[in-house]
Amino acid sequence: MKENKYNLGLVSVSFRPHTSEEILEAVKDTCLSFIEWGSDVHAPCHDTARLYEIAQLQRKYGISCSSYGTYFRLGETPIGELESYIAAAKILGTDILRVWCGNKSGDEYSDAERQGFIEECKAAAKIAAENGVKLCMECHRGSYTQRLADALALMREVDSPAFRMYWQPFQWQTEEENLVYAEAIAEYTEHIHVFQWKCDKRFSLHDGIEEWRGYLGKFDTPRTLLLEFMPDDKITTLESEVKALRTIIGELV
Repeated sequence: MKENKYNLGLVSVSFRPHTSEEILEAVKDTCLSFIEWGSDVHAPCHDTARLYEIAQLQRKYGISCSSYGTYFRLGETPIGELESYIAAAKILGTDILRVWCGNKSGDEYSDAERQGFIEECKAAAKIAAENGVKLCMECHRGSYTQRLADALALMREVDSPAFRMYWQPFQWQTEEENLVYAEAIAEYTEHIHVFQWKCDKRFSLHDGIEEWRGYLGKFDTPRTLLLEFMPDDKITTLESEVKALRTIIGELV
């Protein structure tokens, strides 16, 4: 394991039924330091008043915004809307936006669709660079970057420091396949979403301690680790999952 300190946080979509303040209380109580806000429920990009309220709550609880989990989808959402999401991210105090990357796996695009999609990604990266932020794709099922080969090709073709990746284990792949993806995409990776799933079943992170140590060993320096979803969706389970995460990275619990 790496000796440098990891940044630890939570993705707010883990607890959609809870208020922003309830989530921040739980984050503080479990000694996490960062949060990624979702734009679907807690931090809509056009609700400026709510965004400023969240920023104030972050200061109250001493929590930093690691990233803005948007539902902007490259290839579908009009690119003119991107600047609204960027403005919202800046109110929350982050320069990293998670965006959705297309609406199907890269191998399902025709040559013409692929070329048009890549050009849109380049245009989005240019907007991000001009605004001093980074756009991050996920290796997510049903997205262009689902497959490692397509993700790597896209990173290389866009070729912009403002166009990056998240990493998370793909629950429909084997541990060995996820290790290969993690190692290959590490140089482009900003943050990591942490959970323990196998296909459509969720498990406690306690069941994946050695597996996750293997994953994190594929990254040359520590990244921000963001817990995403609980095995039972209960906010009271966060404390136990944080303990498992700290065990994985070798911190005392």
